[in-house]
This record gives sequence, structure tokens and C-alpha cells, in this order.
Amino acid sequence: MATAVFGSSAVVRPEDESPVEPEPETDVGLDETQSASGIADATDETAQADPAIEMEPDEDDRLKPIPDRLMTELTAYRTLALRHALGEQPDTAFLAALHALCIRIFYRYAVDTCLELDMKNVGLGAQAPGLKDTVLATSFDRRHQNWISALPKEPAELWDALTAFDWDSRQSLFAHCISLSVNAIFELYSRRPRALAHADRLAEALDLDLASAGWSATVDSYFGRVTKARILDAVREAKGEKAARLLTHLK
Repeated sequence: MATAVFGSSAVVRPEDESPVEPEPETDVGLDETQSASGIADATDETAQADPAIEMEPDEDDRLKPIPDRLMTELTAYRTLALRHALGEQPDTAFLAALHALCIRIFYRYAVDTCLELDMKNVGLGAQAPGLKDTVLATSFDRRHQNWISALPKEPAELWDALTAFDWDSRQSLFAHCISLSVNAIFELYSRRPRALAHADRLAEALDLDLASAGWSATVDSYFGRVTKARILDAVREAKGEKAARLLTHLK
């Protein structure tokens, strides 16, 4: 049957209509009242015998889970919308990055972030024996412990806690988290000349002075492990040519 729909009405072409069948003749011997009541009684008995007939909802009315493929498409669009919005709101982006960094650093095995930031914290004890006992390491560890005390125990509470922090506290925490990712270690098995070059640039930007940071050249830390030419070159760089010339006659 062909049907053309206009608004809320449907127009059926005459040639598509089904032929009208004649109504069956009514049995004269059947009382209309008895017939109606009998049909009603039969309907009631059927409903009582199988209550599921009335209780079972139509299949289209049931709330079914969204298909996986559709969920993937919807969340892909949402991800793109989040990226675009986050890229236009630096303050929120900063907060989201700080939250992700804290999750990686302070909450082991937690996955309470949708940001895929890879945060690595390289241990330094094996590379430099005795480093953890220095004044510099003690100061750094103290700062780290202070942040542990300031943050909530559960990662699910971290976002609200960071939102409640003032801007200066967020910046300080962000700087601490970023600092843990620095790896400027020279390793024989993993040559990274460009990364080490960037470390030099970072040291210049920070106006870093290792002597002020607590390091000093001793026999164990430097002089007893390099050649005389290297020692003279280091003295020349630090104290000038005259100071280096005074050491040339020494063993």
C-alpha cells in the first residue's frame, strides 16, 4: 500500500486500498448482551492466566545500552570538543595538566585522568652514590613531603583540592611536578646529545650554579678521577689563566 504523508495526515490512493470485505451476518439466536459479556469474560480470564501480556512493555520502550560503535563515535566527537575548548582556556588547561601530573607522581597506579601525559621520574641514587645524603637532596625531599601532606589521600578528591588552591600554590606545585621529570644524566648506553643540549639551555635559563647548590670539587668528586689537563682547564675556566699557570708544575 502506497501512502503519502503530509504533516499529520496520510493520503491513500484509491487504487491502493484493500477491498472491503462484507461484515459477517449476526447470529439471530445469540443475545447481544450475552455475546458482549462472554467476550469480556474471556478477555479477563486470559489476562489473569497470563499477566505478562499486560505487564510486558513494548520492545521499543525498553532502555537499552548504547551500542559500542555509537558510543565510540559520540565520545570521539566529545574528545575533539574538549580539546578545542581546553586549548582556548589556558587556566583550565594548566589545572588539568597539574592534576594529571599529580596523579602520576603522588598516587601510584591511579588512572583518574583523561589526559595522556607520560610522566617519568628517574632515580638518581644508582647514578651518583651518596647523592641522597647531600644537603640538596634533603631539601628536595622535604619539599616533596610537604606536598604529600598538603594533598588528599584519595586521588578522587584531588581535582577539588587543586581547584581550592590559590594560584601561587598551583604554580609552585606545578613547578615541583615538572622538576621531577628532568633527566639530564649522561649515560653511556643511551646517547642523548639533543636532550643534554637542552639541559644546558635550561641551566642558563635558571641561572644555575652548582657551587651555590652545594656541589664542590674534591678528590673523590672530580680531581682524583680526571687528567691533569682537565684539572687545569677547569681551574682556567673558573679562576682564570693566571691561577691555572700556578698549578702547571704540580703532579
